[in-house]
Amino acid sequence: MTSPTRTTLLACLLGAAFLGPVANVSLAQNPPADHPAVTVKGQTYTPRSILARNMGTPEDQTTQFPPHKIVGNIYYVGTKTLSSFLIVTPQGNILIDSTYERNVKTIEKSITDLGFKFSDVKVLLGNHAHGDHQEGDALVKQLTGAQVMAMAEDVPALKAMKPGGKEHPIDRILHDGEAVTLGGATLIAHLTPGHTPGCTTWTTTVQEGGRNYNVVFSCSLRAPASLTSATVDEMTRSFKLVRTLPCDVQVGDHPAQYNMHEKYAKLQSGGPNPFIDPASCTLEADIQEAMFKAVLAEQPPAARP
Repeated sequence: MTSPTRTTLLACLLGAAFLGPVANVSLAQNPPADHPAVTVKGQTYTPRSILARNMGTPEDQTTQFPPHKIVGNIYYVGTKTLSSFLIVTPQGNILIDSTYERNVKTIEKSITDLGFKFSDVKVLLGNHAHGDHQEGDALVKQLTGAQVMAMAEDVPALKAMKPGGKEHPIDRILHDGEAVTLGGATLIAHLTPGHTPGCTTWTTTVQEGGRNYNVVFSCSLRAPASLTSATVDEMTRSFKLVRTLPCDVQVGDHPAQYNMHEKYAKLQSGGPNPFIDPASCTLEADIQEAMFKAVLAEQPPAARP
């Protein structure tokens, strides 16, 4: 018979083996328990399966995904599992999410592969203050001179993000509803807190084929494992807000949040642009809201906000 001590040790080892190197992300990104489970449109999700879906392997996080045009003047320049987007304008370009510092050169290569210059990045934005999305900000600024802009509520966490001792640059502090404009492109910052206090969903409008399309760069709506009253209020507000945003094209800070790999494969076969998909704009919100409600229901009554 296996002793309780050995059983506990085995569970810990199996957990570590499953999570592998993704365990180096923050505890907020690494749920300690793999429950509850929710099913949305026939697919079942758990906290750990969502994390694994988003992060993939360490190799996925650093391997260049083929850079490609999404719609209009918007391009994907990230890795297999960490999104980075380039918005091209006549007066310079906007980059959303530098990801890990070690990926900055990969992003630079993707931009160059598309025929653009990395030095033309004039503005650097982010979705939220986690290292897998904004750790590389200082290096991007060092290499391009880009103006780094961030939502006020995420500034403290960004200031604490110092890869290699580098101070995290912030040239402009943003607030809910503010616009960032460059070369005729305008992005609106929408505060959608919960995953982080300053989680920012960006929206813009682009033209393609003589038509205008509303594009939403979604911030993660993944709730923390333990919910406080403040977090519940934030998440509730965020889920409500994102459903009001006009949307023809939805992308996210992880490619899995908008089925990028599947849509990219369709893109290669020709036909209509698969990224123009209004019907899927709220799918990720549906998944995360179902999980949020299930996590809340699991909390003991005395601990519920």
